[in-house]
Formats: sequence, structure tokens, C-alpha cells
Amino acid sequence: MAPFSPKLPSKFKLRSISLPPRSHPTTLLVERLLHSLQSSLSPPPPPSVHNICSALSALADLYQSIDNLLQLPLTHQALSQHHRQKWIDHLLDCPVRFLDVLGCTRDSILSMEEGVRRLQSALRRRKLGDSGVMDALVSAYWNLRKNARKNSTKSILLLKQIDASFETFLPLDLNAHLSAVVRVLTEASLVTSSVFYSLLAFLSSPVLKSKPNNRWALLSRLIQKGALGSDNQEGSINELEKVDFAISSLVMNSPTQDADEAQKIQYANSRLEDLVAGIDRLENGLGRLFKHLINNRVSFLNIVSP
Repeated sequence: MAPFSPKLPSKFKLRSISLPPRSHPTTLLVERLLHSLQSSLSPPPPPSVHNICSALSALADLYQSIDNLLQLPLTHQALSQHHRQKWIDHLLDCPVRFLDVLGCTRDSILSMEEGVRRLQSALRRRKLGDSGVMDALVSAYWNLRKNARKNSTKSILLLKQIDASFETFLPLDLNAHLSAVVRVLTEASLVTSSVFYSLLAFLSSPVLKSKPNNRWALLSRLIQKGALGSDNQEGSINELEKVDFAISSLVMNSPTQDADEAQKIQYANSRLEDLVAGIDRLENGLGRLFKHLINNRVSFLNIVSP
């Protein structure tokens, strides 16, 4: 599978919104949060745990402010007059579709965490020279990586459908406040797609797996990614790829050929520990975002329901 780039199609590039000069303070706050998040994602940063968690946190803050915007009496009054129109259904549908993507992504992350913890536990119990014990768990780890890439591809297709739905999305005849609210909700949806693209790019990172006894093939792939410095250590690769590198290095040679097995076990444990910590942070970020997406849809639904 080719590596995925989180870059948005040109027609859906993140835009800064222009609001009326006398917008409500809550609307202006949402605009500032939105503009800040857009700026942090343009150009898209490398898909690492730190960058993704920062974006998820900012996105959750944005949706919390949007919920405050939806609670305004001014917003209630304006939206309630349009509850039968198709663009209202479109805005209602977007959080549900994002929740579908979020749910699938969380499932992949939880599966990854379970497999990584099993591998971590096995490494801690491993004795030097016991080369056959790890084979099944290492194979299971590669399968997890493969499945995560496959599931990410499905979620990417869902995101592209969401983005495409905005191509014909153009509500007309709205007052100034409602026009600002609709623009905010539209831009929030597009920036949400961008954050999810980055997360899915992380989960679908190229698998740095090498065939046994073929160290040069692995080193060649790392060099192609610009990940090796003069000290022959990984640099620009993310947390998943660092585990790939550590596991590949560990199983590449038999213990009789490699006197540094203990050091490699320690290194692999360290990389697995970093990945587990990163997965925990991603789960927390997705959990908080999940709550705010639910709140937004409930608030919106309460306003437009007849």
C-alpha cells in the first residue's frame, strides 16, 4: 500500500473565514480557535503522536466553543426558521459521519495497543538465546500494522465522501449571524477531516519490516525516508515506525550472530513503551473529541427538531 498523504484536495483547502464586523463574541472566539487550528495544519505537520494529539486537543476546544455558539438564543432563533431545509440535514449528518470514522479509528488503535502490550510483555520475559519464543507475537504485530493500514484506507474513503459533500453545499438567504454560524460549522467540518487525515496517515505509516538476515534492505528503506543520521539512529520516523525498526533489528539475526541481543531487547522495550504511551494519549484525545461531537449534534438536533 502506498504511503498516504494527509493533504486535502485543492478545492477543500482550509480557508480562513470572514465574519461580519459586529459578530457575537462567541462567534469571534470560535473564529479565532478555528483560524489557529487551520494555521497549525497548513502545511500539514508530520503525522506523529505529539502533532496529532495537539490537533485533537485544539479540535475538541473548537467544538466546545461551537456548542456554546449553538446554545445562543440568537442561534436558536435563526436556525429554527430553517429546520425543514436540506442544508440543515447536511450539517446534522456531518458529526454522525465523523463519529463513524472516529469509532473505526479507535477500534484500530485499541487493537494495536493490545497487540503491543502482549509483545512488550513477551519481550520482558524473554531470555537471551531464546530466539523462537517471539516469532508468533512478532508475526501478530506485523498483521496488526497491516490491518491498521487497511482500516485506515476505508476511513480515508469516508472522509473523502464527507469532503465531497461540501462541493454543492451553499445555503442562501441567511441573515448575518446565521451565515456566520454556517460558515463556522462548514470550516470546522473541513478542518476535522484534515485532523483525521493526519491521524490515519500515522496509522497507515509504511511498515518498516525487513526479511530475516537482510539488514541492508531495512537500512536502505530508512535512508530513503531520511530517517538515519550519521550515528545510524532513527530520527524523522514516527513512533510506529520506530517500533518497526526495533522489532526488525531484534529478529534480523540469530543470537549467535549478534552479540548485542540484550541491548536490542532493551531498545525494543523502550520503543514499545513510547508507543503505548502515545496510544494512550491518542485514545484520550479521541475520547474527548467524541464527547464534544456528540454534544454538538444533540444541541443542533434540539434546535431544529420541530
